[in-house]
Amino acid sequence: MLLRHFLSLLFAALLLANPVHAANAEKDPAAELVHLLAYIGVDYPGTVENGRIVNPDEYSEQEEFVQRIPALVAKLPEGEGREELDRLGRQLAQAIREKAPGPEVTKLTEIMQQRIIALTGIATAPRRPPSLAQGQALYATHCVACHGVNGRGDGPAGAGLEPPPSNFHDRERQFVRSLYGLYNTITLGVNGTGMRAYSELSSQERWALAFHVGSLPFSREEIARGKTLYADGRLNDLIPDLATLTRLTPEQIHTHAGDDGVALLAYLRNHPEVLGGGASALNKAQGLLDQSLAAYEAGRYEEAYRIAVSAYLDAFETAEAGLRNLDAKLVNAVERDMSAYRAAIKERAPLTVVKERHAAVSRLLDEGREKIAGTALTPAMTYVSALVILLREGLEALLVLAAIIALLIKAERRDALPWVHLGWASALILGGVTWWFSQYVVAISGASREVTEGVTALLATAILLYVGFWLHSKTHARSWQRFLQEKIHGALQGRTLWALTGIAFLAVYREVFETVLFLEALNQQTATGEGERMLWWGLISGVSLLLLLAWILLKTSLRLPLRLFFNVNAFILFILAIIFTGHGISALQEAGYIDARHLNLPTFDWVGFYPTV
Repeated sequence: MLLRHFLSLLFAALLLANPVHAANAEKDPAAELVHLLAYIGVDYPGTVENGRIVNPDEYSEQEEFVQRIPALVAKLPEGEGREELDRLGRQLAQAIREKAPGPEVTKLTEIMQQRIIALTGIATAPRRPPSLAQGQALYATHCVACHGVNGRGDGPAGAGLEPPPSNFHDRERQFVRSLYGLYNTITLGVNGTGMRAYSELSSQERWALAFHVGSLPFSREEIARGKTLYADGRLNDLIPDLATLTRLTPEQIHTHAGDDGVALLAYLRNHPEVLGGGASALNKAQGLLDQSLAAYEAGRYEEAYRIAVSAYLDAFETAEAGLRNLDAKLVNAVERDMSAYRAAIKERAPLTVVKERHAAVSRLLDEGREKIAGTALTPAMTYVSALVILLREGLEALLVLAAIIALLIKAERRDALPWVHLGWASALILGGVTWWFSQYVVAISGASREVTEGVTALLATAILLYVGFWLHSKTHARSWQRFLQEKIHGALQGRTLWALTGIAFLAVYREVFETVLFLEALNQQTATGEGERMLWWGLISGVSLLLLLAWILLKTSLRLPLRLFFNVNAFILFILAIIFTGHGISALQEAGYIDARHLNLPTFDWVGFYPTV
């Protein structure tokens, strides 16, 4: 009963701390808004011509859709960004009433989509490059009946539908559609049409399907020319990462780079795997920093800060593990300068100061890209990286579990060990569920991950201190004998069992999700074949070393004299409480919930020392 109450309270705390979970308890208004605006941007131009309505039914639908915008905007977070969106929404409604030219309305919808994404931080790209082969198979299963074998909207089930199924080869229509717009249509469907929502598919499957249909408007010649252009590299800055690729329309890139830009987009839509890996993550970080600076220059300070936080947590941090193996000092420098950049934005420093700090981070990211580009991730490096990630993330949890298990064995209370095992086993299961939830239900942002880690670390600190003080109180033989007389033949207090289970759970759960995140990023940079095998061997070696270390700790501590046993274990738990406190506060600082000012001191994250105040 106590365990159930504990887990319920913990989950509630994490739910409140995690805005993504809370926001997705019902349909996300931000995603629905972006979807609605994308639909208007694509369909409206075909309803008017020279100020006259040429398709009354479609025009009436656009009027209906635009009337839904104010209510959805009202559900977004309060602040300057929402006020601007409300103004833009009224401007869009007026443009449609006045039968404005199609390009003008499409441009307005694009501006609003960009503002919504920046304001809410909704995920607009898959975590890893999708498989077009998987997308093609899903298309054959779910889409052929209406859209036809080749995607021309001529499937037998589509006959008589109004509006008719999309022809994915219609360049005029498809050239104003982004992959993210296609993904939203697949996810949410389109009310009043034959296009239903395919929410039963996983997020990665929906992305694979979006990439497949988004690749259809392009010819083989365009794709081949795009491959040559990508190898040349001159235009690659236009599409540095998956997030840019999924949000760009062919029409937008044609405006900037003409037919060559369209060819590059065609190649990358057909081969998104080339944008995977650490260099892509650093490109994404740079792009977000540039967006943040642009928002700051425009006076949108809250938006600038949110994007700056995302640049670190959703971009740079995914490349951190691989880059740290190449140059740990560079990683620390990037973290320090990114923190200084965020602090300048939060303090609303003069624009010259913000630009200087932006330039400092950009120089470091350039250096990181050069290091990653110049060093392939060999099988040996993959093995070492996987081993280090597992040892780094698992050691603290292991020390906590070893101390608790040794205590129970020393007290001859092996009957309480199942409570400890239930704690860490539940953490592994819930960690796996959290990861699955982030992959297949909603995208959990980097800020949400850091809040989760910060909350669990600080909760773990409180329970560690409780257990540590309890251990310290038993250092005298008389206290220990009294404890044995009271407890050996009776039940441990419910409060004590709660503490044992809670600390086992928290010590493991706070590490699980971040470990999976780092391993997933490492896997994206790992070559197939030998590289993948070495990744698994690195994991196996890491688990083996952790188990060996646990056995040594247990055997050693159980042989200690009674007083020394309690002093050593109490000391370990107090030290871990300090480390967890440092980790927890640092995580909340990175998520932007606590202000941080960097000091000119080194970072020792393995002992929880971060030079911030």
